[in-house]
Amino acid sequence: MEIAIHTLRAVAFAIVDPSNAFILIMIALIFYNKNKKIAAMQKMIMGETLDSAFELTISQIVIGIFAGAIASLIFTYSGLVFDESSNIYLLFMVSLFFMAFKPRYICFSYSGAVLGIASLLFKYAASVLHMPQLDIIKIDILTLMMLVGILHIIEGSLVMIDGSRGAIPVFTNRDDKIIGGFSLKRYWALPIALLILLSATTSDAMVGQSVMIPEWRHLLKGDIIDKILKNSVIATIALYGVIGYGSITFTKSKTRKKLTSGGLIVGYGVILTAISQLAVFGVWFQLFILIFAAVSHEAMLRIEKHVELTSKPKYVSSDEGIMVLAVAPESPAFQMGIESGDLILLLNDKKIEVEEEIFNVIKGNFNSLSMKIKKASGELKDITYDNMAKRKRLGIVIVPREVPRDTTVVNVNEETFKDIMDKIRDKDKE
Repeated sequence: MEIAIHTLRAVAFAIVDPSNAFILIMIALIFYNKNKKIAAMQKMIMGETLDSAFELTISQIVIGIFAGAIASLIFTYSGLVFDESSNIYLLFMVSLFFMAFKPRYICFSYSGAVLGIASLLFKYAASVLHMPQLDIIKIDILTLMMLVGILHIIEGSLVMIDGSRGAIPVFTNRDDKIIGGFSLKRYWALPIALLILLSATTSDAMVGQSVMIPEWRHLLKGDIIDKILKNSVIATIALYGVIGYGSITFTKSKTRKKLTSGGLIVGYGVILTAISQLAVFGVWFQLFILIFAAVSHEAMLRIEKHVELTSKPKYVSSDEGIMVLAVAPESPAFQMGIESGDLILLLNDKKIEVEEEIFNVIKGNFNSLSMKIKKASGELKDITYDNMAKRKRLGIVIVPREVPRDTTVVNVNEETFKDIMDKIRDKDKE
């Protein structure tokens, strides 16, 4: 219990300590800047703001803090301890660098592989050249890769819980048809408490920050554990890590997408954590684990992308009716019981021949409305709505049969949010 309290205290210290709080504020500002674009796109496409940039940012920080506390406890009871001479903080610095300049590679699989291979290279150079001073990173590969594996288990859990918040309705062309989907992009800031093995000299200088662990139960094997048994004094350092998730789906609902993606990430984390145990068998196994971490993660993303490209699209309009892609909460459409995936068969008892008719309705140009819709289950349902407030939009996004010129339809195909925003601004100028 003492070690758990010590770990949680370190997480709390990471939040309130001025220097760490400054890092958290900077991360929050980066998140807020990204979330402003998301909120703006939601308003342009849906006609109203679904989540404000502030709400999106606060949820990322708060959920991240809880996840960081849970991750830190898992690290503690899994036996993850780094030597005080190691530079494990570089893992989080490289991750933050990727987030700012190359978000696609924000994942710890890539930064961990880069850091681990660099550690092996420096260690090899120091041995060959007989220059111990070259061994400057000094990270235990087993501990590093187990850390990355557990972080992915946490990441997958966050994706399943919060991965669909702030989703953007998007469109693309496939087989000469317009298909609808969702672009998902979320980041979370995690305050991570890591255990650091102290030398006798250092521990004497850190009274009040270290904890004795004479009978600590651990799950790891290796050199670092032998050091702990000889000198059972450790301290905690608090670092901030950023976990990111981004994906586009045209074949699943945003809820199903976050669950399947999160499940894959959790599975990857479990496999990597298990394979990391091979590191005790030598440097070649360590090199294999590092390469496996990056290559298998990249393979997972490519397989998921391939499944998206080859599976049947979920949101497509047809001659039978017009597909509903998204519904704004608390909108007239929401009150009518319209849901994402519904097919609008009749509008005011007439088949929709000209799409301009339904676009006028979406803009709120009606006083009363009746629809016949076909639910995803195949059930047919008649709905009506009276006393429409003036200039109140219906609150739905549909998948058009052809791209209209006067709407904010966004085509997405491996594009960045900046590209999407530029397209929306261009449409507003037309």
